[in-house]
Amino acid sequence: MADGNGTSPAITAPRLTAPEQRNLCTDCGLSRMKIAKSCGQACQFIQPNYPEMEAQTHGRIRDPKRAEEQFFGPYKSMHRAALRKPADGAQWTGITTRIAERLLESGVIEAVLTVGPDPEDRWKPQPVIITSPAAMKHARGMRMGYAPLLALLETAAEAGYRRIALIGIPCQVYALRAIETKLGFERIYVIGTPCSDNTTTENFHTFLAKLSDQPETINYLEFRADYYVELRFDDGRRREIPFLKLPIADLPDDFFPLTCRTCVDYTNSLADLTVGYMAGEGDQWVVVRNSRGQEMLDALGDDVRLDVLGSRGDRSGPVKGFLENTKRAAGGLPLRRMPGFMRGIMGWLMPKIGPKGIEFARARVEMKAIETILHLRRHRPARIKHMVPDHVWSLVRPYGLTPTEDERKEDHRPTE
Repeated sequence: MADGNGTSPAITAPRLTAPEQRNLCTDCGLSRMKIAKSCGQACQFIQPNYPEMEAQTHGRIRDPKRAEEQFFGPYKSMHRAALRKPADGAQWTGITTRIAERLLESGVIEAVLTVGPDPEDRWKPQPVIITSPAAMKHARGMRMGYAPLLALLETAAEAGYRRIALIGIPCQVYALRAIETKLGFERIYVIGTPCSDNTTTENFHTFLAKLSDQPETINYLEFRADYYVELRFDDGRRREIPFLKLPIADLPDDFFPLTCRTCVDYTNSLADLTVGYMAGEGDQWVVVRNSRGQEMLDALGDDVRLDVLGSRGDRSGPVKGFLENTKRAAGGLPLRRMPGFMRGIMGWLMPKIGPKGIEFARARVEMKAIETILHLRRHRPARIKHMVPDHVWSLVRPYGLTPTEDERKEDHRPTE
């Protein structure tokens, strides 16, 4: 397959058409495809139907008797996980990349659709098609920005690939599930990563510049489950910054777009397998959602160490504090700044007393649900009844947020 950028015959980065201008759009790539008119039914930000998509993907909807599914979506099992031999250059230990390598090595798939670094900017995501296990190392690490990944589905189909894997974020995966029966592939394996608070690559560089006087030398950034952000630099240095000391309040109001402030699927519930960090307590958090997800995890064999997830602490205090701050931000009022000496004390204290493991993950999901409701009420009140699923209302109800009559969504049941 020809390479659009000359990097490797096993890595293709096609030149993509310009997207159609959409409202509340993260440029997942669908609007760049020949079936762009499907956006109206496929977009997570127009009128999502999670019960129907869950039934289509997993064979069932969230089980109300399994409390964790209201937070994290349907699943067969959840694990704390790490590769026994971490991959060089991986964001964590490299589980996602290694799964894709194994699928290619075994011939189960012919190509992987994912993102690598743009040749001009290592932080900018560039959609690529990878066909060689060895070339998967090109996709290791985090990117920040929007990537029209789904547009590569047409390129892959035209190249004759029939069995593929896609590594995507929630808005990409939702749209994929809505159109996958139209695409003609024999099999699609979907590895999902949790996603929240994405922004443009340009905005991300602004953020990096607030963290270091040499932002161009930062080659790694990760929000960890121990309430620290870890930075790594080209010269080998590492730096850890407590969450509470991050300059978030110094960022412009539109730093995070409304789409990301109103996303209802932080945990990528329509993937076959979700690989993230929130409940991992320093390792990765793997959510097996269906038999295809189990097949992918099994492909790692003894390369992966699986442990039981832990859960400690009480999320209620941090979530209530987040609610009050978000109310002020959504209402256009200035956020209260914590005095500098208090930020130091709390930055030291939170890793010791804050929620951890599954409780940390529950807290983040509830915070995202709260953020969604408050920002939609402020900016797009007419969209609430279309964009907010029932399970999101159940998450915010303990914090005093309930739908008004105008915000109630018609009960969506999976189609027979």
